[in-house]
Amino acid sequence: MVTLITKAIEYARTVWLLLILIFIAGISSYVDISKESDPDVPIPMVYVSVHYDGISPEDGVSLLLKPLENELKSISGLDEMQSQAYQDGASIKLKFNAGFDNEKALTDVREAVDTAKAELPNEADEPVVKEINVSTFPIVSVALIGDAPERRMAKLAEDLQDIIEGIPTVLEAEIQGKPENQVLIEINKSKLESYQLNPFMVIDAINNNNKLVTAGALETATSSYAIKVPGLFKTREDILNLPLVTQADRMITIGDVADVKLVFEDRETITRFNGKPAIIIEVSKRIGENVIETVDLLKTALKDNQSLFPESIKYEIINDQSTQIKDMLSDLQNNVLASVLLVMIIILSILGVSSASLVALAIPGSFLMGVMMLYFLGFTMNVVVLFALILSVGMLVDGAIVVVEMADSLMNKGYSRIDAFKKAARTVVWPIAASTATTLAVFMPLLFWPGIVGEFMKFMPITLIFTLTGSLIMAVIFVPVIGSKIAKKNKHNQD
Repeated sequence: MVTLITKAIEYARTVWLLLILIFIAGISSYVDISKESDPDVPIPMVYVSVHYDGISPEDGVSLLLKPLENELKSISGLDEMQSQAYQDGASIKLKFNAGFDNEKALTDVREAVDTAKAELPNEADEPVVKEINVSTFPIVSVALIGDAPERRMAKLAEDLQDIIEGIPTVLEAEIQGKPENQVLIEINKSKLESYQLNPFMVIDAINNNNKLVTAGALETATSSYAIKVPGLFKTREDILNLPLVTQADRMITIGDVADVKLVFEDRETITRFNGKPAIIIEVSKRIGENVIETVDLLKTALKDNQSLFPESIKYEIINDQSTQIKDMLSDLQNNVLASVLLVMIIILSILGVSSASLVALAIPGSFLMGVMMLYFLGFTMNVVVLFALILSVGMLVDGAIVVVEMADSLMNKGYSRIDAFKKAARTVVWPIAASTATTLAVFMPLLFWPGIVGEFMKFMPITLIFTLTGSLIMAVIFVPVIGSKIAKKNKHNQD
């Protein structure tokens, strides 16, 4: 370290250039870093649900929960399993140990559910497996408002869903309040009887041909993938052409005995906005993406596709998290600036203009080095990071103050600026490093805090490690190099 200080002062121009590059990279990182309100914390939970029309809670336990539980309980890393049966279905919440691999856990759960499906009733819907992740919760919603026909509103919502999901930073756009399409099959009784068929044959044919069929799993060296054979109806013609029986060398299809219509099912919920019918599109971002940037891209996409909206339908941006995040980040950034200003006033009143300017350099330099490291390692700017920056303001200048004051004292004793700052930095480098290390040691245990709270709080020690390490580099490398060129003697150190 002592040799490094000597070389840094000897090659001052190179160090100046390096400092400029750090400032440029730090500012660029601050602009580009993902900004969000809360840290991106993975929740070690997976949710499994299955729907079965008409099943009672008692039957749900024996017919739905027990087959699923028997397969899910053997998954490695599983800490807790909570099951619930209710009218028309059942659900299971799986809690995994801290530090779980969410991709592996999801794959294991899906494979277990696929295995259990063989024991579930044929009338049960396809089980749904979802990872519980705060980062995938909606960050903004688009409300389509108007008195237009339902089918026109639904078609516009589906078109916008495709456009929104085409945005690179968007994970999913989910439509709420849209009437769901339903296939109505009207059986012609006389035609059915003419072919000596009964309604149950039509029902069985549809049920047996409208499902996903599990075909096992593909094992690789690193993972396992569940394989399904698609067998769901996609068009009205798929149903009309579905064979029932063969009579006299002629295939009898559903189209021969029934009519198939596409209608809307009866709505269980009705969505209104400001007293008018509405459909809501909830938008979620991809993990690690910038909330503010994603919302800006969404607004741009809506403006670019304004031609899709008839006069009778308008849209509103609601539940916009980016506005809340901007306000919160602005308040915290103002607190950071206020803290820096107060520290600067204190330093200026005690050390004088020349020393204070050198010491002040340590604050933005340390901040930008810390933000740059956070950006390169894929972290986000959030409330915990900003709180850690506020907490570190007073500590960032300690090392720089010691170096500047000792160099000033040596200059008053007759040392040149170069010799004074070289001797000062070489003399106090290890005490400053020890002081920084002891400060970091206080926050280091937070890195090993287990569970969700630990994942949330780890941003504080990580931010402090980067910024305080940056302050050490500023104090013993950059401040001596700059001081050896521009520093002046302070009168308060003269005898």
